[in-house]
This record gives sequence, C-alpha cells and structure tokens, in this order.
Amino acid sequence: MLRREVIGVGVVMAAVLVASAAAGVVWGLLAPTERLRVTQPGRAAVLTGESLHLFDAVGMFLCIGAVVAVLSAAGAWRVRVARGPALVLGVLAASGLGATLMMWIGEGVAGVRHPRPDDPAVGQIVALPAEVGTDLALLVQPFLAALVLLFLAALHPAADLNSGAAGLLGDLRPADFDDDDDYRLPYGTEQYRPSGDFDPSSQPRG
Repeated sequence: MLRREVIGVGVVMAAVLVASAAAGVVWGLLAPTERLRVTQPGRAAVLTGESLHLFDAVGMFLCIGAVVAVLSAAGAWRVRVARGPALVLGVLAASGLGATLMMWIGEGVAGVRHPRPDDPAVGQIVALPAEVGTDLALLVQPFLAALVLLFLAALHPAADLNSGAAGLLGDLRPADFDDDDDYRLPYGTEQYRPSGDFDPSSQPRG
C-alpha cells in the first residue's frame, strides 16, 4: 500500500511540473511586451500607456498559475490511492517548483520572441520581453492547490477519503473482521430480559 501511494504521489508531482512548464510556454507567448523609444545611446523613454503592460504580464501569470493550480489539484484528487497528507505535501512542493519553472520558461520564451537589442539607434522603438518581476507571484499556485485539496477533503464523507488506507497508524481492527458480518458476543452476555435490562447470569441456549 505504501509503495502504491509513493508511486501515485510521484506521478502527480511529475504531472504538475509538466503542466506548469506548458503553462510557462503559454504565458511567454501571450504576455504583452513593453515598448520604449530610444532617446539617446543607452537610454530610452517608455511610451504612453506601455508601462501598464508590466501589470498585465504579472496578472496573466497569476491567472494562468491559478488555472494550473485548480486543475492539478482536482486531477490529483482523482488518484484515490494517494489521498492523504503525502498527496498534499507532494502537490504543494510540485506547485511551488512548478510556479518557478513556469516563470523561467515563460521569461525564456518571451526573450526568444522579443530579444533585447544590443545597440538600438536613437529614435528607434524597441520591445522588451515580459518579466514577472516579483517572487510573490510564485506563491499563488501552491496556495490555491493546497486550498482546493483541503476543500475536497473537508467535504468528503469517508474518513479514509476512499483511499483504502485506515490512517497514519495503520488498521487497528482485526484482519478477519468484516463490517457485514454479525459480531458474536461471548456466551451468556447476549441474553436480555424482556424489560430491556441486562441479565448477567449465565443462561442456557434454548
């Protein structure tokens, strides 16, 4: 059982990283650039309204990361054998690494699409590649993923979350105990008086 759980968590973590990498490519292709006009060698002025694209790029990064977080958490929940604390920790770690991977790949794709010019001429308009600019944006994906898993676990009616595991301390019930079978009390303790009071005396079976 433990081996199946470890394998399930590993598969989920790999899937989260792959999804985050793909999301980074999407962000790198969609993130807007910031356009500037070169005023003198080594200096440029931001065009009117172009500075807002810095916030647009970060906002798109947060939205794409949120979508990846919700979908990855919902997909991880489908792996029943892995449901438990290990799954939450695995998704949390993979989402944190995935957000970082998404930023690196996204900025790399944006840099390939709009490379920085080495020595642009005065008066030329150049487009700078999009950048996230803040590490706080990396916290959204793992936070939302953990929140979705917590929400799903809180709403589940079964104590073991239908994972087949009896808990962190193992199954404390006898191995041959079946919930569908009648549990037989010791002889003499199963007799009750008509009034409902318990009769402790030993009585022969009729």
